[in-house]
Amino acid sequence: MSQAKRILIAPLNWGLGHATRCIPIIRELQKQGANVFLAADGRALNLLKNEFPELPALEMPGYDITYRTGKMVQNVALQFPKILKAIYLEHRFTQKVIDRYQLNGIISDNRFGCFSNKIPSVFLTHQINIQTPYPTLSRCVNFFNHRFIQKFTACWVPDVADEPNLSGKLSHGIFQKKIRYVGALSRMKFFETQKKYDAIAVLSGPEPQRTFLEKAILEQAAELPYRFLVVQGKTERRERFFIKKNVEVVSFLASEELNEAILSSEIFIGRSGYSTIMDLAKLGKSALLIPTPGQTEQEYLAKKFYKKGIFNAQIQDKINLEQALTVADQYKGLANNFSDETLLNKAITSFLLTL
Repeated sequence: MSQAKRILIAPLNWGLGHATRCIPIIRELQKQGANVFLAADGRALNLLKNEFPELPALEMPGYDITYRTGKMVQNVALQFPKILKAIYLEHRFTQKVIDRYQLNGIISDNRFGCFSNKIPSVFLTHQINIQTPYPTLSRCVNFFNHRFIQKFTACWVPDVADEPNLSGKLSHGIFQKKIRYVGALSRMKFFETQKKYDAIAVLSGPEPQRTFLEKAILEQAAELPYRFLVVQGKTERRERFFIKKNVEVVSFLASEELNEAILSSEIFIGRSGYSTIMDLAKLGKSALLIPTPGQTEQEYLAKKFYKKGIFNAQIQDKINLEQALTVADQYKGLANNFSDETLLNKAITSFLLTL
C-alpha cells in the first residue's frame, strides 16, 4: 500500500478569507487520504487550528499589512520592502519544512514564496488580473504577479470558467496553461433554520480598518430597533457580550456556528472580499457589502454586484445601516450555481497523482 501523501496548506493572513476557503480543500484532501500540514500566521493560523485541532500547525513569517489610508497604491508602496522580505522569508521557511516533514506537495493561497523546485506546488488565487486605479501600474503589477505564478506547478482559481462567474475580470480574460478553475470554495452549507437576527455583521481584514468598521457598525446598531449579531473576527479569543439588549457581540465563531448564525439572519453585513462572495453565493443571502478602503479588488466586486442589483454596497465613511435594512429586500443575492464540488475533487485527485 502506498504511503499517504503529505500536503502543506499555506493561506495568506490578509483577512480571514484565504484561510476559510482552504477549509474545503483540506476536507477534500483528507477525504482522499492525504496527510495535511497547516502553515500560516496570526488570525488565519488561529482559525485553522480551531477548525482542525488534530492537524500539525506551523507558524510562518507574516506580511503584517495594514490599510491606514484609502489609497491602495500608497498603502502597498510604503510596505513593498516588507512584502518582499516576507516572500523571501516564507520561501526559506518552505524549503526547510519540506525536508523536515518530508512533504510531497504544497497548496499556497496567495503566498508567493510558498513554492519549491523539489515538489509540486499549487498557487490558489482569484486575482490573476490585479486591479489598480492606473492602467500602466496595473500592467506593471500584473507582469510581476504572473512571473511569480509561473514559479508554481499549477494555478487554481476558485471560480467557474464560463459566464456567469463570481470573479469577473479578476481571473478571466487571460490565457495561461497553468490555470485550472476549481469552482467556488466555501465552508458553508445551506439548511433551513429559524430567523433570530435582523442582521449579522462579520468583520475581517487588515487593521486598523477592521476596527474602524466595527466602531461604525456598533455605534449605529445601538441606535436602531433591530436585533444585531456582530462577529468581530478576533480568532485569538472567545468572548460573547451585549452592548445593548438588541446588539450582541461575539469575538469569533467556528464554521458551523457562523454558518447557522448567517442563515438565521435576514441580512449579512461585511467586507466585499472574494471569500465572502463565495459564502453568500452558497447560502443565497442578501447582503450589504462595505469594501476595505483602498482595496481595489473589494471595491471592484462591490461595484460589480451592486450594479447588477445583487448586493447593496456602501463605502465605509458613509455607512447607513438604517437605509440598508430598509431596502434589503430589493437585492436578490446570488444563486448557488458556482460550487461544483466535482471540479475540486478532480483537481485534487489529479494533483495527488503527480506526487
